[in-house]
Amino acid sequence: MILLTIFAAASLTNVLPAIDRHEHYSFAGSNALAAQLQQGAPADVFASANTSIPVQLFHQGLVEKPVVFTRNELTLIVPKSNPARIHSVADVANPGVKLVVAATGVPVGDYTRTVLHNMKQDAVLQNVVSNESDVREVLAKVALGEADAGFVYVTDARSVAGKVKTIGIRWSAQPRVSYAVAVATGSKHKAAARAWVKKLLGKAAQAKLRAAGFLPVR
Repeated sequence: MILLTIFAAASLTNVLPAIDRHEHYSFAGSNALAAQLQQGAPADVFASANTSIPVQLFHQGLVEKPVVFTRNELTLIVPKSNPARIHSVADVANPGVKLVVAATGVPVGDYTRTVLHNMKQDAVLQNVVSNESDVREVLAKVALGEADAGFVYVTDARSVAGKVKTIGIRWSAQPRVSYAVAVATGSKHKAAARAWVKKLLGKAAQAKLRAAGFLPVR
């Protein structure tokens, strides 16, 4: 039996093993995984939380043509106890609020900055106390009460529902959060990798993505 190595965005940590538990997964920020591919790390499939990174790798000849397989949205999370009394995105700009975000270059970090710009709330970034390398690090710090607020994907917030409260972000401020997947050109198991991507696009896998809170492809 062929065991595929799948590089996948941290926000897919729960759902991909639910779709197919037999493969070997490496979860991290999409940008960090792309850097590993560029440095020659062996992988069969790359699943990113945006489309720009896979397209860049495609132009570099490192992956086959990417396809969009799901979408997501951003939300603001606060610890369940909400010690900073945050009830809106604007409240995050209040003095003394400890905000954690993902770093620039990490898809969720770039999406966060787009949301704040769209809402004319760039001042919120003055309260950033740390820039994390992936969405799960943002999630963990807020869930553990080490930060007052953080921006994550809706699906990540759902994975720790008992530990955080969510504050919705209006649809008009949301960036287009599309996830793309591609077969690595260096894969020694291209046929199996292409079959895995086809499975991810199939009805059963798409139903599991929906169940986890991901959105259908437009």
